[in-house]
Amino acid sequence: MAGGGAAPAPTGVSIERAQLYKGRVTPYVVTTCLIAAVGGSIFGYDIGISGGVTSMDPFLEKFFPVVYRKKNNKSQNNYCKYDNQGLSAFTSSLYLAGLVASLAASPVTRHRGRRTSILCGGLSFIAGATLNASAQNLAMLLLGRILLGVGIGFGNQAVPLYLSEMAPAHLRGGLNMMFQLATTLGIFSANMINFATEKIHPWGWRLSLGLAAFPAALMTAAGLFLPETPNSLIERGNPERGLAVLQRIRGTHGVDAEFQDMVDASELANSIQHPYRNIFEKRNRPQLVLAVFMPAFQILTGINSVLFYAPVLFQSMGFGGNASLYSSMLTGAVLVLSTVVSIVAVDRLGRRPLLIAGGIQMIVCQAIVALILGLKFGDDKQLSKPFSITVVVIICLFVAAFGWSWGPLGWTVPSEIFPLETRSAGQSITVAVNLFFTFAIAQSFLSLLCSFKFGIFLFFAGWILIMTVFVFFFLPETKGVPIEEMVLIWRKHWFWKKVLPPVA
Repeated sequence: MAGGGAAPAPTGVSIERAQLYKGRVTPYVVTTCLIAAVGGSIFGYDIGISGGVTSMDPFLEKFFPVVYRKKNNKSQNNYCKYDNQGLSAFTSSLYLAGLVASLAASPVTRHRGRRTSILCGGLSFIAGATLNASAQNLAMLLLGRILLGVGIGFGNQAVPLYLSEMAPAHLRGGLNMMFQLATTLGIFSANMINFATEKIHPWGWRLSLGLAAFPAALMTAAGLFLPETPNSLIERGNPERGLAVLQRIRGTHGVDAEFQDMVDASELANSIQHPYRNIFEKRNRPQLVLAVFMPAFQILTGINSVLFYAPVLFQSMGFGGNASLYSSMLTGAVLVLSTVVSIVAVDRLGRRPLLIAGGIQMIVCQAIVALILGLKFGDDKQLSKPFSITVVVIICLFVAAFGWSWGPLGWTVPSEIFPLETRSAGQSITVAVNLFFTFAIAQSFLSLLCSFKFGIFLFFAGWILIMTVFVFFFLPETKGVPIEEMVLIWRKHWFWKKVLPPVA
């Protein structure tokens, strides 16, 4: 019987058109990705600045006098000098606020666009930095941290998504990693600033915290001039503008195949009223699992313990104040350089080889540090100079391995695997999980260091072993796969094809 039938339900991208994609790497797309990636610098700056500020005597004396007295008590256990829940809350409150904000950012990113979330994040971060720099009591300090967290929640939700959607498929990994490069540059800049402001008494810490407004201002200004992604424009009912932007960023009018993939994806996306509910459907199971495990594993490497508390950690190991800041600057520089290596290699070697090789190197480094501290450092003895240098070198090798593997790829992989209809929700889950584990580690690390002592490094090494095995068995290679065709790779994977429901 002909006619009268209902229109078929949208199915999204169901055929591979990648071989038909046209275009080149235009200066326009590189510029927009570089500008957007500045959003990563606010995340990095805060990671780097926190540890330095919490080791400064004027800051501790004003807000955490108990810690100040313990730090200067020579009879205090070396591993426990900084064990204070209030001090941990100063660092971790930001990430708890960011967790909540990242979930709130999802509908904003989906319905108002990626640029709007970038702007919201930048403005909130500026307000938080201003409040922190002028703080007169602990309440002002924590409120400022919460506003910084809101900024990070919106920025981390929108920026990786923006980069993945703007980049051409064959260079998506490298361009997406500009976010991580900006993060590492933020960490390194913060370490340099801490080294300078530590000598300014008694208000150097205010300058360190207040300068966080600078990268946030760059991010806000960038948000004003960036174009919206074609994926978002098409999803929100502006296909003509989406096509124009796509032609501009690809440098050609022959974008029919890529545009059709976006249209197919947007039709399915607009038929989904509840993306958070939809993401739990069986057909989205692989993406959901990776959205949870990738960011969780990234933090369980123990990297944030090194980056947050580098000066505190090195001082706990017996380094002097200046020596600890020198060491943290060195680790920051190593992180920047190793991220550049990943940008060059990721679209040539692929995601899986970098993650597995990086995991193996980190396991070895954690084990060596634990062995040295277990044998040569304790309650009543300091590390000798040769062993101190060895610890710094091994920690730098650990940071380097993270910088070219789990650091950038912990953000890149989740941001590129979701179909359009659940992309903003999936990225929110990724950011929320990342910030939850960041909060948990930030809040508990000083207590864990006091309880586990050198065993803390073995604790993290165990997690790195688990995550390396996870990648080997459960992560398909996503190198070169167009973002709107990513839904097709799961049915080719030995495990996930058994999990997915049959094709209708």
